[in-house]
Amino acid sequence: MIKVAIISGSTRPGGKSKAIADWVHAIAQKRGDADYHVVDIASFNLPLLDEPVPPSMGKYSKPHTIAWSKAIEPFDAFVFVTPEYNHGPSAALKNAIDYLYREWNNKAAGFVGYGSAGGTRAVEQLRQVVGEVMIADVRAAVMLSLFTDFENFTTFKPGERQAAGVGAMLDQVVAWGTALKPLRNKAA
Repeated sequence: MIKVAIISGSTRPGGKSKAIADWVHAIAQKRGDADYHVVDIASFNLPLLDEPVPPSMGKYSKPHTIAWSKAIEPFDAFVFVTPEYNHGPSAALKNAIDYLYREWNNKAAGFVGYGSAGGTRAVEQLRQVVGEVMIADVRAAVMLSLFTDFENFTTFKPGERQAAGVGAMLDQVVAWGTALKPLRNKAA
């Protein structure tokens, strides 16, 4: 059984990312096809990338980078939960991805975006970013609208159709994460 991290991609106080990640996790836990965990980037307190050597070299010198690396390494696939800020993903999520390289390679990812336009532009930018660190992104994604999936723009209340979308996205993430396992074993 593969391990899937559901990454809460915002560090904003009072943000919605953790509630959405927990919702995805609750849906995922009912499936029994993978070992799912929520990883909240806010708990790692990552400053703006401060490693003196490029991540592709794998020579981390900062305790926060080493902790982040150890947290991400065991996973076979990811679900990135991202807000859309100014037509893009949160800077904190982009920064967290930039910290590592090998830990992301030959793994799969899906996306859950949220915002006034459903987070679509943030997800499109993240697809480019994760491709560069050798993550294979799946087609299915979940787009949550502040207008229809939140009460008064603050309380997360997704519709039933959104849960079905999570299921479709997880089907692809698990299939691809499993299919890429031989590549990860070969690279190890």
